Amino acid sequence: MNKTDISIIIPAYNESASIGKVIDKIRSLYPDFEIIVINDGSTDDTVNTARQSGAIVYSHPYNMGNGAAIKSGVRIASGEILVFMDGDGQHDPENIREFLPYFPDYDMVVGARQKSGKPHSVRSLGNSILNRLATYVAKFRVVDLTSGFRAVKADIARKFLFLLPNTYSYPTTITLGFLRDGRSVKYIPITQIRRQTGKSEIKIIRDGLKFIMIITKICTLYSPLRIFLPVSFLMFVIGLAYYIYTYITAGRFTNMSALLFTTSIIIFMMGLVSEQVSQLRYDKNEGDRI
Repeated sequence: MNKTDISIIIPAYNESASIGKVIDKIRSLYPDFEIIVINDGSTDDTVNTARQSGAIVYSHPYNMGNGAAIKSGVRIASGEILVFMDGDGQHDPENIREFLPYFPDYDMVVGARQKSGKPHSVRSLGNSILNRLATYVAKFRVVDLTSGFRAVKADIARKFLFLLPNTYSYPTTITLGFLRDGRSVKYIPITQIRRQTGKSEIKIIRDGLKFIMIITKICTLYSPLRIFLPVSFLMFVIGLAYYIYTYITAGRFTNMSALLFTTSIIIFMMGLVSEQVSQLRYDKNEGDRI
């Protein structure tokens, strides 16, 4: 693969303390790579520091979000392979050379963060739940759903821009979008460097709930029955259990049991209709891409 075909996209918001070091290391390792820094409305010296280090800088007039920065970078990048990484120094540019050999066989290569030192128990548990839920939705073992360090084919990434949110949850959306679209994804282990300056903007409870909603949205967009069928089955089981209970205790079939059975059937039928609509939408999008 020709190294000039690779663009590295770095979203940055008030990262003047670290962005210069990150760019300098990238340039020393990969002098022919295109380096794009998306300044997401920083109020410090991020822009000048990035330019002095030799990066192409594109600025948002105000803070629009990490996902919005990624989308801007994808739109202006010229490389055939796009590498997304953070500007806070937590991602080691050395790992990029481990991503590239998997192209063009894979459509996306993701750096799966390995546990090192004492993990944050709540965050680890949250990530584990998200990974398991994503695995169920995509029918593919998702190792690290929220990792922002990844490489993707540019032409495919651009087809998913309309799905990506403007927030930190863009890795979740693009991963599930790729998998549900039948694209190949490869996880390789990486060690995340401890953040030296500032602190993470991700809030465990707030953003965890957002991630779950995004997973649900992507699931209903690409495979609705993965959501509707379990809910329908749950309603049916509850209705059956309640019917058995009332039959034993009162010897009759109650209105509540009838309501639960009816609800189960309605949800199942809605799932079937949604599945057909999803397939029609997918077929239309595939036709537009040809």
